[in-house]
Amino acid sequence: MAQLCEVVITAPDPGWLKDFSRKLIEQRLCASAHNFTPVQSIYRWRGEIYERTEGRVSLHTRCDRVAEIIALVKQAHPYEVPGISTRAITDGNPDYLAWIADETTPDGRSTEW
Repeated sequence: MAQLCEVVITAPDPGWLKDFSRKLIEQRLCASAHNFTPVQSIYRWRGEIYERTEGRVSLHTRCDRVAEIIALVKQAHPYEVPGISTRAITDGNPDYLAWIADETTPDGRSTEW
């Protein structure tokens, strides 16, 4: 059984994030992307507090695809240190979880759950 997770990414440009999410789906790195905008972010960066309107996406994927996602985000993201985090998916609709696993199989072949 594949281990699944949700990858959360924030970015200053919601349009960029939506387009980037689509590319991840096209490359089978995630099965779905749920984009939220606007997100009001407050954070400290290099000693100063910032308040920004950003976009946020939740990606559903296999845990073994996370390193590839992080590498692509770090390469293309406009922030020096992009906000990327993961949360384990421990349970849910078995049919939906199987779909995530199938859609994120690198070679596109169906998997057994």
